[in-house]
Amino acid sequence: MTELAETMDQAVKAMEQREGKYLTFSLSNEEYGIGILKIKEIIGMMPVTTVPRTPAYVKGVINLRGKVIPIIDLRLRFGMETIDYTERTCIIVVEIESQSGTVQVGVVVDAVSEVLNVNAGDIEDTPQFGRSMDTDYILGMAKMEGGVKILLDVDQVLTGEEAETLSEAKMESPPIPEEVLAQKAQAVPEQANA
Repeated sequence: MTELAETMDQAVKAMEQREGKYLTFSLSNEEYGIGILKIKEIIGMMPVTTVPRTPAYVKGVINLRGKVIPIIDLRLRFGMETIDYTERTCIIVVEIESQSGTVQVGVVVDAVSEVLNVNAGDIEDTPQFGRSMDTDYILGMAKMEGGVKILLDVDQVLTGEEAETLSEAKMESPPIPEEVLAQKAQAVPEQANA
């Protein structure tokens, strides 16, 4: 009986830990959410400097007020088809935990939706899809207004090795000169119109 009570207490604590505010965004007509405490800022698309020999989902790095931030395209990370960026495409800068500490990473999403307050009772555990499916990056499923929003554990979206690779890419990238940034910024609207 004591084991059952302890298991119930752990389940209640896990539910309470998932409760809170989430920034929701869309990817391929699906809605996702990231805990608001993991988010540093939201910025529009800007020129990205590619880094050789990185996985396809790693778009490169940006210079954000003098700080080099690795950028990943969440569509590509999740195996979705690539699309052209639009005026709604943006970068969510998040903090993820890696073996070497906290790393800021920019995540490219189709569009940011809203901030939602999600109650513990509205969050279901991730369904089991079989042993071959890795769903550790899904924190839970939020039942909202007749639909479901997939809540992400941003620390698990990248494996430990992938997070380390991004951290190394950030360290190896030299600062981008301001004149190069200005040239790339001018090229972005031209590419969007092409």
